[in-house]
Parts: sequence; structure tokens; C-alpha cells
Amino acid sequence: MLDRFRHPLVAVAVALALTVPWIGTFVSYGGYGTVHPGENITPGMAVLVAGLAIVGAAFLLAWASETAEKDVPQAFAIAVLAVLAVAPEYAVDALYAWEAGAGSSEAANLAVANMTGANRILIGLGWSGIALFTIYRAKRTADAAVESRSGFLADAVTLDPGIATEITFLLVATAYAFFVPLSGGIGPLDSLFLVGLFLLYLLVVIRGDVETSEEHVGVPAYFQQYPKVPRIALVLFGFAFSGAIIFTAVHPFAEGLEQLGLQYGIPEFFMIQWLAPLASESPELIVVAYLVNKGRSTAGFNALISSKLNQWTLLIGTLAVVYSISAGAIGTLSFDSKQAAEIWITAAQSLFAIAILTNLDISIREAVVLLVLFATQVLAEFYVIQTYAEAAATTLSISILYAYTAVYVVLGGGLFFKRRDSVRELLQRSVSNARTAIGMGADQTERAD
Repeated sequence: MLDRFRHPLVAVAVALALTVPWIGTFVSYGGYGTVHPGENITPGMAVLVAGLAIVGAAFLLAWASETAEKDVPQAFAIAVLAVLAVAPEYAVDALYAWEAGAGSSEAANLAVANMTGANRILIGLGWSGIALFTIYRAKRTADAAVESRSGFLADAVTLDPGIATEITFLLVATAYAFFVPLSGGIGPLDSLFLVGLFLLYLLVVIRGDVETSEEHVGVPAYFQQYPKVPRIALVLFGFAFSGAIIFTAVHPFAEGLEQLGLQYGIPEFFMIQWLAPLASESPELIVVAYLVNKGRSTAGFNALISSKLNQWTLLIGTLAVVYSISAGAIGTLSFDSKQAAEIWITAAQSLFAIAILTNLDISIREAVVLLVLFATQVLAEFYVIQTYAEAAATTLSISILYAYTAVYVVLGGGLFFKRRDSVRELLQRSVSNARTAIGMGADQTERAD
């Protein structure tokens, strides 16, 4: 009797059931853009119904991605998972960019604020939190990727050397991001470079071999036994269905959180930069936590790094495209000095995080530093905007952003110098992977190893 409830299809049925209340709400109010917390549904109900749907869809998305690893390179399956998991973030930013193209200068600032908030949450909470959770869970999951080391908070999560390609592409995008504010906005040249960089990355990973992936259990193992055509159909359905649920549910979920936040006196702009991105990043964090809980921390970190890469390239690059379509002419999404400082601190945080990963591991100590720097900066800004008048608060906020930018750059630069040999190996491995993928020499990969 109990075996029936352990069948993989029971887990799938539960995940699907979590999405049913949201589907009913979505249909009853007429489709996308018609569910408005505070108007036709209470904020609390929106958070509950949409939140449950996001959880269910996140599991379906993870299972589809794991099942797909039987037929496509793991890196490509994870890249697709990452894009779908953060699709809501694209939708929110695209909305602000569209409004900016229609003439709203404030919307342009909101687009940048939302984008930088999402990127910093992904590293400050995502990378650090998942690293700490992985090490904590290692005692129960026997995760081979976790190493016990002597020293203060020295235990670490080791990464698959195959992730070198993603780290290198992320480093290139990060270096470029430092120059974006110098032109006063995100323009067509930025779009060409960043979107082109992401497409080049996809070309490299999609042309990789279908390697023997980690042995799966549960739902993915069950579906991988299906014949190829039904298996691929299930994967495509899983991606499409979960992506649609996440895409439609996250905005009402974020709006509900914002309305609940307003009831407790949290400023609207602060919520758009931090609370809304936290909601839109939640599917990704749920998926990664699920993978870690199964002892697949390597795949989990691959997903996190891939998400950061596509947000730091495709997301930024498409903002100017959406803006130009809305404006009816090729143009630049302009922003103010505060948002320029937000981009610089986001790039600096990314630089420091990449420096941590150059030796292909992240320790408890490094994860705690990432978390503390992120949390103290957000809390410091929150204190400032709650305490001072708007003009003074903006000036102080910019000073805080510059101070933390300097800290991130100094720490990151020091790590790059200290680990210069690891950086060199990382770059060599990435170049050889790229050359092999585009057919310029297969023997380079062995030499990089």
C-alpha cells in the first residue's frame, strides 16, 4: 500500500495539484494581467495561491531538466532551466523598459533597480545560502562535492571543472558591465555585445557531448526509462507548463508581497528593488535547493551560475531592445546617477564572487562573507531611506554603494592576484572548451586538463 504513495507519479501529481488553485484563479479572472492583489483578490490570498503554484512549477521544472540530461548536454539542460526559472524577472524588467520607452523616466530607473537587485540577490542570498545549505546537508546526503577541511569555517563545496566555461563568460560580462554606466544608459551596442555573448555561450554548451550524467532517482529516473519520443515530449511539456505557471504567477505573487510590505511601512522603491526580485528569483532558489537536497550540489551550482550569466547578459541586453520597440526608434535606456552606482556595485559583487570561484570551490568562510556584505549593504540603505529626507537619503545611499563597491573590488582583486595560477588554468580550460565546441581542435581539452 505504501509503495503506491512512493511511486514517482504521485510526486508529479502533488506538484501539479499545487498549481491548480492558481490556474483556477488565473482563468476565472480572464488571463494574464487580470489578477490584481488588493483589487479583485486579497494580497494574502495572492501570495498563498501564486506561491504554492510557483513551488509546484519549480519542482516540475527541475524534473524536466534532469530528465532532459539523458538526451542533451547537462550544461544546456541547466541553461534552459536557468532561463525559464528567471523568466519572471525578465517579464518585470521588460514591463519597466516598455514604460520607459513610452516616456517614463522613472520607469527606466525602476528597470535598472529591479535588474541590479535581482542580480545581487542571486549571489548575496543564492550563492552564499545554497553553499551553506549544501555543506549542512552533506552529512545526510553523503555529497561527494563537499570537502571537510581543517581551519576556521574551511569546509567547502567543490565545483565541477566543466563549469569553467560559465565562469569565464560571466567574468567577461562582468568586466563589460563596469563600462555600461559611463555612457549614461543601456544602448544598442550594449545589447549587441551582451546578447551576442550569451548566444556564443549557448553555442559552446549546446555543441558539447551528451556526457554520462549523474545517476538519477525518483521522478527523473522514472521518466528517463521512457522511449525517446515520449520522453522528449514529457520534457518539452514540463518546460512549457512550468514556465507558463511561473511566468504568470510571479507578478501577482510579487504584487501581493509588495502590498503586504506597504502595510508595514516599507518604501515602494525599496520593495521594487529587493522584494519583487526576491519573489521572481524564488523559483530558481527552490529548484537549486531541491537539487542540493538530492545530493546534486554540482548541478545546483551549475544552475545558479548559469542563471547569473543569463541575467547579466541576456536580461541587460534585452532592456534596450524592449525600450527601442516601445519608443518606436533605436535608443538608449537612460538612468540616473543612483542607478549607475547600483550597476557598479552589482558588477563589483559579481567580480568578487567570480574570484571566489576561480579555484572551483566555495568555503563556508567565503559564503558567509558574501552573505554579510550583501545583508549589511541592504540594511544600511534601508536605514538611510527610513531615517532621512529623500534628497539626503539618495546622497547617503550613493555613498554607501560606492563604499561597498570599493570593498568588493579590493577583495576581488586581491583574490584574483592570489589565485592567478587558478585563473590561468580556468581561462585555458574555457578557451579549449570553446575551440572544441566550434570545431577548432579537440586535442586542446586534454591539454587543459
